[in-house]
Amino acid sequence: MKRPETIIIGGRAYNRRVILDMRRQQLDAWKAAQPEQPALFALKQDRRPAAERSAARRYQEPSLLVLMQERQR
Repeated sequence: MKRPETIIIGGRAYNRRVILDMRRQQLDAWKAAQPEQPALFALKQDRRPAAERSAARRYQEPSLLVLMQERQR
């Protein structure tokens, strides 16, 4: 089934393509009006292993130091 060319809104018929073009223009204008927010400090590359970058991964995969501490107990 093919899409209808017109959309009825409030009892008036509108061309679907015209509405989509107008919406794209709205979004482009909105994006252009948004100020760019600079970083407050220099961002550094996270050099930790992938397993240590988040708390969930650290819990799932304990590191060598954690394993050594558990053995000493």
